[in-house]
Amino acid sequence: MPNRRARVLHTKTLYEGKVFSVRQDRICEPGGTVVTRDIVVHRGSVVVLPIFPDGGILLVRQYRHALGASLWELVAGRLEAGESRPAAARRELIEETGYTARQMKQILELFPSPGFVTERMWVFVATGLRRGRARPEDDERISARKFSLAALEKMIRRGSLHDAKSVGAILFYSRFWK
Repeated sequence: MPNRRARVLHTKTLYEGKVFSVRQDRICEPGGTVVTRDIVVHRGSVVVLPIFPDGGILLVRQYRHALGASLWELVAGRLEAGESRPAAARRELIEETGYTARQMKQILELFPSPGFVTERMWVFVATGLRRGRARPEDDERISARKFSLAALEKMIRRGSLHDAKSVGAILFYSRFWK
């Protein structure tokens, strides 16, 4: 099937918030069917794989209210207006862990939920780590811990690492990058 785009007939904003907005599009699909789609509009985010010289990977644990649970995750956060992806990755690494990185290399682009969310996630490998003081946002309670790649792969196999962006980034790194 050709990669043809739908034609937007009408669009309206339903919600505008600090982190995302929601719009409703009335579209004509390539086959001629007219449908309504609700779209979450998100500026995008970065995901950081902080890698130590011994191969260890730094994860953060934080409470996620939407799930009512604390999760182990890679460092991540949204892009600010006008901010470059590498700058956002460096900012998030410092805020959440206190670490700075000599090198920050983009290795992957992910679409977390392409059926109705515009968000793209850019995954970076951070090396040449140097410890500093974390600067979490006022509403963030974060702890950090270094894991071996083998331990993370075991957590993924057992189903105890639940964060999708972290699972995808770690497996991509393990299989194709390191």
